[in-house]
Parts: sequence; structure tokens; C-alpha cells
Amino acid sequence: MDSRAAIKLCIDMGKKVTDAYLADLTDADLLKRPCPGINHIAWQIGHLISGEHAMVSAVAPGSMPDLPAGFMEKHSKEKAQSDNPADFLKKDEYIQIMNAQREGTLKALAALSDADLDKPVPEPFNHFLGSTGALFSMQGSHWLMHHGQWAVIRRVLGRPPLF
Repeated sequence: MDSRAAIKLCIDMGKKVTDAYLADLTDADLLKRPCPGINHIAWQIGHLISGEHAMVSAVAPGSMPDLPAGFMEKHSKEKAQSDNPADFLKKDEYIQIMNAQREGTLKALAALSDADLDKPVPEPFNHFLGSTGALFSMQGSHWLMHHGQWAVIRRVLGRPPLF
């Protein structure tokens, strides 16, 4: 297995868990907070999509599909406390945007050489990601980090554990 295949494996695992956790949730479920101060899943999905778009665009300009107008602003840190359903998308819309962005991510990854993966990343990502390879690997692990919160929300909603 080459480096791109190993990174893709990590990205694909994040997607597999994402799909499983979202499968039986409703639009209303995405707005549930397990306790005050925890971001709901709708905001988190938007944050994750926005982050993936920004990170991959930084190292592979032009490789990512456009996000809907105002998408990144709707999912900024300043909007995380909103519980207004009108401020967020429906689950199916998030999934469509997520899948389009992921397709762009995987195409960009496939086009890189090992030397490209060793290149440093630009600001503002360079303080926590040392290389382009690390940036692509983060596209799976970032989602997985948030899944810990999703597991709690699922349990609060009475859903069984999946993994």
C-alpha cells in the first residue's frame, strides 16, 4: 500500500463512521445538544465540511467544489450557539455537500506525489499540521474526533451504540 492509499483508508474510515452515525438521525436530532455548551451535530457537520474545504483548498487550489453561498459563515464559531433550525441545513443537504467535498478531497489526494505529501502546509494550518500528508490524513481523523460527541448525542436520543 502506498502513502495515498493509507491516507485514503483513514479518510474512508471517518466517512464510514459518519454515515453510520447519521443514518437514523432526523433533521431535528441534528439540533440536539447533550448538555449546555456542546455544539449540536448540524453545526459540527458544517464546521467539518468548511474545515475540509478550506484545508484542501489551501494545498490544492481549485480542487474543491464551491460551497453554497454563506455556508462557511453559517458554521463559524460565532454561530455555534444558535438553535434556530432556519440557521442550518437539512440532513440530506449536509450529506450532499459533504459527499461533494469528499469527492474533491479524494481527487486532490490521488493527484499528489509522495514529494507533494511531504510539503509543508500554509498558514493558518501550519501550527498543527506539519505536512500536506498530515492535512489529508486529518480529513478522516477530524470527523472521528467529533464522533465522540455524536455518540453521546445519540445515547441522549435513545439510540443504541453502534461501535
